[in-house]
Amino acid sequence: MLNRHCDNVESTPPVLGLFQKRMDGDDALLELARLRFKEAGLGTEFYVETPAQLHALLHFKPTPKTPAVAHLDRGLDLFSDAALSRVADFAQHFKHDVFGFVIHDQVKIATAFDSYIKALEALAGRLKKIGSSPCIYIEYAAGLSLDLFLRMCKAMAHIEGMGYGVDIGHVGLRQVKTAYAGRHPNQDICDLSPQHPQLPEVIEDVQTAVRSAVKAVIYVTGVLGKTKRPVHFHLHDGHPLSTLSPFGVSDHLSFSQKIDIPFPYKGSKHLDPMFGPKGLTWIIEEAMRQLGPKRVSFTLEIHPTDERLPIKKHARLFTHWKDKTNAEKMNHWLSVLLENQQLVKKALSSAVNLMPKQIASAP
Repeated sequence: MLNRHCDNVESTPPVLGLFQKRMDGDDALLELARLRFKEAGLGTEFYVETPAQLHALLHFKPTPKTPAVAHLDRGLDLFSDAALSRVADFAQHFKHDVFGFVIHDQVKIATAFDSYIKALEALAGRLKKIGSSPCIYIEYAAGLSLDLFLRMCKAMAHIEGMGYGVDIGHVGLRQVKTAYAGRHPNQDICDLSPQHPQLPEVIEDVQTAVRSAVKAVIYVTGVLGKTKRPVHFHLHDGHPLSTLSPFGVSDHLSFSQKIDIPFPYKGSKHLDPMFGPKGLTWIIEEAMRQLGPKRVSFTLEIHPTDERLPIKKHARLFTHWKDKTNAEKMNHWLSVLLENQQLVKKALSSAVNLMPKQIASAP
């Protein structure tokens, strides 16, 4: 079993994909995901709330050595002693199955900063008793100011067994909102839509704000690189005008996705997202430059859409299904994940070719 601990990691950065059903159907959906992840050599990130859920999903791990991370309950409150015990219990039971657990940050950090750092120290103390515990990644997710998140990261840098989670979509959208509000006070850019009557008047300001996202992610990466702690990146694109997600969010898009608008902007009715393949490459190059391969890992956290793709190679898995709609939606989603995996691989290759000596010698 692979166990890629915070301070003793492999030399090649793991690239994972979100591994869930995300749609109704039996376990044939997970078996399809297992086979396609195995063929592509893609690692897995499981979203779970209970040990039983994680235990069940581990049966579909592509291979015993496939790198894996578990994303724990979004509502987990580390100010609670019960939550600390819960995380320690996960670590104890799955320390040979996953190399890390992702936990969301909390709004309450803004008003109880010191208490949160003490809670992380207490959690580290419990994990130390376990021995070689998986890393705990505190992810930017609650909408804190980026300055406060970075202050928290610096304050927890001394705590062994802890790392940071950088969701580039969350960081990017926070920056986009801030940049747009600087030009349009008290207005939320995410209140706009492609059909909004005022969009043609503000489209230049929208795209100017969108283009600032990649700089924010690169800045955050640079700051975290100086802390000498590991960083787990959630990779996905986004745009404040996006209505593509069936889950009602503006991000978690493919890096090849374009945003359709009903009028031309600079000769096109399609807008570029926050990052695109070029921005993704810049972010991965910076991550490798600042962190090196031993302190970084990536998960493609792209959500499915309602698009479908017929199943050919693994059609046998669904012979008992009369309606193949959800199977074909799952297959399309898996294909999107694997297409984006190729973009990540290409970016990693570019990073190594650009700075082989610096990256190879990074701590």
